[in-house]
Amino acid sequence: MDTALTRSQFVRWRAAIFAIFLASGLSISTWASRVPDIADSLGIDRAQIGLLLLGMGISSIVGISTGPLVMARTGARLGMLITMLMFGSGVCLIGLGADHFGSIPVVVLGMVLFGFGNGSVDVMMNVEATAIEQQMGRTILPVFHAFFSFGTVIGAGAGVLATGLGLTVAAHAGIMSAIIITAAIVCFFQVPVREAALDPTPDVKPSFGQRMHTALEAWREPRTYALGIVMLGMSFAEGGANDWIALGVVQGHHQESGMGALALAVFSVGMTVVRLFGGPLVDRFGRVAVLRVLACAAASGILLFILGPNLPLVLIGAALWGIGASLGFPLGMSAAADDPAKAAARVSAAATIGYVAFLGGPPVLGVISEHIGLLNTLFILVALVVMSGLFSGAARPLRTGEPVATK
Repeated sequence: MDTALTRSQFVRWRAAIFAIFLASGLSISTWASRVPDIADSLGIDRAQIGLLLLGMGISSIVGISTGPLVMARTGARLGMLITMLMFGSGVCLIGLGADHFGSIPVVVLGMVLFGFGNGSVDVMMNVEATAIEQQMGRTILPVFHAFFSFGTVIGAGAGVLATGLGLTVAAHAGIMSAIIITAAIVCFFQVPVREAALDPTPDVKPSFGQRMHTALEAWREPRTYALGIVMLGMSFAEGGANDWIALGVVQGHHQESGMGALALAVFSVGMTVVRLFGGPLVDRFGRVAVLRVLACAAASGILLFILGPNLPLVLIGAALWGIGASLGFPLGMSAAADDPAKAAARVSAAATIGYVAFLGGPPVLGVISEHIGLLNTLFILVALVVMSGLFSGAARPLRTGEPVATK
């Protein structure tokens, strides 16, 4: 543990980052669980939903790209507060635009705020979480991502409940927005003022220019791209599920809207369980072996989701999909942070590749699905997951200071 922090401060810091991961997942599943209702309210088809997601994806990528810049200027503590307020407000605007205004421009504005805020805070919270993992000396990053998944499970469950109660999208989104904004304010006071996650040594604070040089240097390392491919395939699978699994059940398998939300909840539960308990497995069997097994599970689950002849098999496929996609992103982040002195730059670079897939992939799937059908489009995810498994050797641990390489 950093000697600048007391035990109590460290515990509060860790709890705050857990809560921020949860709030991010909650915001995403709030939107995802109501996609069919939002589409009906606005009278738009899958291609137009894809364009909305593309706008959100672009703003998210901008947020990801500027996340390290924000941390260098304000520190993660203030940066996370600002960006959480942004995506919390964005969730509310999406609901208001869909129901009260019936306005696509208002929904787009909400999605831009939602996307930028989530993209930026995701980089910051992962940098903070990797710093906590380094200080604890054991694999814990999957647990942070489990809290993200807890958020998606809670959000998906709330979506099922809201749909069953006939709650409007605006009312549902407004409640979730208030929860997220409250969490942002509470967490702000629990994250230490001293930005330990950004400082490789306790007493030497790099200048803004030095941090930017380190960040750019990470992009010249082949291992960054190899890890990015591992994270890209799994992020594509996770993002595709979050945005399209509910619609796949409703339109592809001709089930009711509540069953779509249930499939998203099953996916999220599978992902959450493995993230919560996967750390000891990684410590015992290694990142590479675990990633390869999970890639097989994800590919099998997506295929079963696409081809399953009945709802129970489709739900089993959703569960395997979630299990398989669970650890690709967090283990990629852990691998990027193997050298604490360069952790922030490498985590940011690898995360950027993963988040481009997580956020930019679903809109592309939406456009393609208009031509070949949504379920057929999901075969693309199978190929990407297989590619992720093939590149998993890049996650092999490095000793501190060891030169980076792809093998």
